[in-house]
Amino acid sequence: MKRRDFLRAGTLLGLGGMGLLGAQAAGGGDYKALVCLYLNGGNDGNNTLIPLDGAYNDYAAARPVLALPKETLAPLSGSSAGHSFGLHPALAPLAELYNQHRLAWIANAGPLLVPSTAEQVINNAVPLPPFLMSHSDQTAMQQGWGGDADASGWGGRGLELMPTTLLNPLRAMTMNQDRTLVLGRNSPVSLMTSGGMQYWGRADLAQPQSYWTQALNTMARWQFNNDYEAGFARNFGASLEDSTLLVKVLAMAQAPKADFASDELANNLRALASAIPVFKSMGYRRQIFLVSWGGFDTHFGQRGSEARTQDSQLAIVGKAVAAFDQANRASGVDMDVTTLMMSDFGRTLRPASGAGSDHAWGNHWFVLGGAVAGGQVVGQFPSLVLGGRDDGDPGGGGRMVPTTSTEQVAATLMQWLGLPDSALPSVFPTLANFSVHKLPILRG
Repeated sequence: MKRRDFLRAGTLLGLGGMGLLGAQAAGGGDYKALVCLYLNGGNDGNNTLIPLDGAYNDYAAARPVLALPKETLAPLSGSSAGHSFGLHPALAPLAELYNQHRLAWIANAGPLLVPSTAEQVINNAVPLPPFLMSHSDQTAMQQGWGGDADASGWGGRGLELMPTTLLNPLRAMTMNQDRTLVLGRNSPVSLMTSGGMQYWGRADLAQPQSYWTQALNTMARWQFNNDYEAGFARNFGASLEDSTLLVKVLAMAQAPKADFASDELANNLRALASAIPVFKSMGYRRQIFLVSWGGFDTHFGQRGSEARTQDSQLAIVGKAVAAFDQANRASGVDMDVTTLMMSDFGRTLRPASGAGSDHAWGNHWFVLGGAVAGGQVVGQFPSLVLGGRDDGDPGGGGRMVPTTSTEQVAATLMQWLGLPDSALPSVFPTLANFSVHKLPILRG
């Protein structure tokens, strides 16, 4: 094997998983999957979920160069959280799912140490999460909480503490190099790409008898006395085993019955929609998938038709997520798959100087799936008044203090997956500071 081929194969070692082949018996019973769609950069929730009642006037007054015309919004049926709402027109497919009671919004969510009001924040009367409004730090907070002290994520930690009857080796998965949410304290992450990682250099994992594939498998069984080399070999073998299984899963998968586009997000969700029914049929029980996508750091030029604008990116999100839901319903896993959308942080209500928005704090997320108690906005929708009751910015820029904590949202979804109440303190270190540990976003 040439050196460059070996190195190319080795790039996956940092995401290597556990031994898998032959681990599952045929099944298809109790299966649940959580899909986290993470919008990189901080999606502007103020232009995503918008009130249609009198509060629209506050919204329009606060952001004159960013406000969406009221008549263009995709209306949501009924009223919830004290308002009637509409969505960004690019998210019209998601408005349909909301109106079908398949999708719910979570208003003004974000990382908190304790319940906090804007007045308390301005007066330094409550402890705050570290490094607010930093992309990397807030991603670590949203997905994990530990930061430098503990790089694991709440999904990975939770999976490690599930009842053993619910565990299967291939359970924490990412669709790219981002992995915090699904990284455990003592277990690795598996990489799944839309192409299935079929080729490792010259080795075709779909051809196990080929020379190069056999060479890789031989290398994976090498033994070493040196601890570093032995650890490398173990990770190499685990990564190879993960990729081999995923190639087989995707080969068994059927094309989803949904109208997917051909962009990166659509390709990733198409691959998931194809693979999840196969995992279920193999007897898998619990899985979490992290799908990170986009570039929502819209400090300037947030509106418009250019590819980098929020308008254009939300159009991709709306179409891809709706197709993913359609595929899950068609393949019979509708009740088994719940999708959570979250992002780094929200953005300022007050526009930035370049017709964009700056880093803020609280944001609006959604959950989607057959198990979701849809057709509602859960939590407290903030006042859209600069310097108002929810604005934690001393300068009145519209940085909303969250009224629902990230850990409340995450704990609700991990309990749906099967995490025992006794494990909550180990997975969610600040949850005990909040009186509500389970939000009404799921049926039953």
